[in-house]
Amino acid sequence: MKQQHPFFKRNGLLVVFVTFMLISLVGQAYTGWEEYNQERQEQQLPAIAMGQYLVSGHFIQTTFENWESEFLQMGMYVFMTVFLFQQGSAESKSLDEPEAVDRKPQAHQHAPWPVRKGGIYLAIYQNSLSLVFLGLFITSLFLHAYGTLKNFAEEGKQVSSYWQVFLENRFWFESFQNWQSEFLSVAAIVFFSIYLRQHGSPESKPVDAPHSETGK
Repeated sequence: MKQQHPFFKRNGLLVVFVTFMLISLVGQAYTGWEEYNQERQEQQLPAIAMGQYLVSGHFIQTTFENWESEFLQMGMYVFMTVFLFQQGSAESKSLDEPEAVDRKPQAHQHAPWPVRKGGIYLAIYQNSLSLVFLGLFITSLFLHAYGTLKNFAEEGKQVSSYWQVFLENRFWFESFQNWQSEFLSVAAIVFFSIYLRQHGSPESKPVDAPHSETGK
């Protein structure tokens, strides 16, 4: 019988990072509101309330341009590690040994219901992590574009349609500057996990593992 652990031990990683995200989001909202009102003051425009700011193009644009890059990063990482390898990295599957994640799904009593159901349900479920990140990326991309459109209107710039935003250099500049940093962070963890260690972290190889050992 499995030991019953306290709630925080079972969910601590998720709770801590969601908390950090919410604290950061509140900080972003407050400092963004202050900065936006300062810009409006310089343009001799009246300040707006926090509630107005939260539905402004400035807030929507800056929020979702960042979320977009994060979901792209995680989705690409999940998908690319299916078939790409890096010798010596803790973030790669082994080049030689079979991995549990590659075994054919077997229906059993405790398997998730799509595995027991099989067919199209299993086909979707076995790719569901990549599909969810793809959906979140596309949603964030379009919300980023919507925020950019609103921000253009607030700045007095005329854009003929929502879709024209995707032809604007500013939109892609914002996207590319975030994408490149996310791809850099993935490359960094893939590379540094070859030579460096963190005792106790599942993202690291054992401290005494040779540099050439691939996988966790």
